[in-house]
Amino acid sequence: MVVSKHVVTGLVPSANASPSGLSSRQGAVGVLDIGTSKIACFVARPGELPSAAIRIAGVGHQSSKGLRAGSIIDLDATESAVRQAIEQAERMAGISINAVTLNYCGPSLRAQKMRGMAAINGREVNNRDVKRVLKTALASWQDEGRVIIHAIPQRYSVDDNVDVHDPRGMFASRLGVELCVVSVDRNPLRNLALVVDRCRLDLRSIVATPYAAGLAALVDDEMHLGATVIDMGAGSTSFAVFCDGGLVHLGAVPLGGQHVTNDIARGLSTPMAAAERIKTMYGTVLDGPDDDFEMIDCPGMCDDPCMRTDQAPRAVLTSVIRPRLEEIFEMVREQLKNGGVYRDAGERVVLVGGASQLDGVRELAARILNKQVRLGRPLRLSGLGDAVNGAGFAATAGTLHHVISGPREAIIGAPDLAKGGRRHHPGQQENPVKQLWGWIRDNF
Repeated sequence: MVVSKHVVTGLVPSANASPSGLSSRQGAVGVLDIGTSKIACFVARPGELPSAAIRIAGVGHQSSKGLRAGSIIDLDATESAVRQAIEQAERMAGISINAVTLNYCGPSLRAQKMRGMAAINGREVNNRDVKRVLKTALASWQDEGRVIIHAIPQRYSVDDNVDVHDPRGMFASRLGVELCVVSVDRNPLRNLALVVDRCRLDLRSIVATPYAAGLAALVDDEMHLGATVIDMGAGSTSFAVFCDGGLVHLGAVPLGGQHVTNDIARGLSTPMAAAERIKTMYGTVLDGPDDDFEMIDCPGMCDDPCMRTDQAPRAVLTSVIRPRLEEIFEMVREQLKNGGVYRDAGERVVLVGGASQLDGVRELAARILNKQVRLGRPLRLSGLGDAVNGAGFAATAGTLHHVISGPREAIIGAPDLAKGGRRHHPGQQENPVKQLWGWIRDNF
């Protein structure tokens, strides 16, 4: 497996540039979503034109195995499920892939602002200057236990003008940049990368799940005016805030749809498989007039034919589900406030992910978050069948959009996941020959 260190691109965001350095003339593109409840793989070919719609060539998805709360607990089982999903997508597409982009969601997802400043001395700003100021901003990163997966330029400053989209060609004395940097714990990523390696695939890059979901499910006006996308997965719930056309903040809480299933299994004393079926068929957070009289069959914990199947009123099921979902949205609300982005989050919330499809979740989210809420789905892909065109596949679709035509970032490639691996930044001591080569590369 080739797991490269990030490369600082030195380019400002571009609507038609691939963040991973992928050319539209290259072959098949594969993206992989290894989640707690399902594993999905999409395969596509980039269009001939940057503005062309992305068309899916193959789709594969399997029930997850060997994962709990987004973390791998059985490498062999996870590898087997991933292989099946990839092979299914390749058969459907009629082509093979040799590398994938992985999306990641876990409680360790964190976003922070990083700033850099460089002297220009009154001359015209060029690409080398942009690259230099980006390196300056990233040079302060010191957390060895975490790796950067996104570094998105939000705005540049040219002297006293602090909201510049593209500084190239302008005359300036000082050039500054503000980055939204997304990082995660190193070890969970290393385990996921190991699964990819055991499937004989290269890891091209890693994309944060809520960021990808926003790229797929938000319309342009929502991205510019301010909106929050909440991805309600099985093992965790993550969110991303978009404003002025780009990512502003993101985070995650360690609760998801699987915790709702666990609550049902405990509350109704029924097996996990039966609890999942009950949640899917009867789950709701809204009270109905007949809930006290509508009975739900709850199979017992063993298969003894002498034991009678228990029954419970639907009102009891609602009383089990609602508190957990209220807790999830309250935790998201608190993280938005603590991150100082509750206003930037706008008045719109878009829900995606499998758990968002429970009856009444939209109304509950609107009440707790005090915002307008709608259910989302992938908007920017063609060729998706009905089975994979819903909220549960928004993040996978958004990852594909990010690879082919997403916004340009300050870094490209997969992070260095080696134990003790350290990203090189200007100012660190290294071989003089490497320093000379780096200077030549940056300036010519």
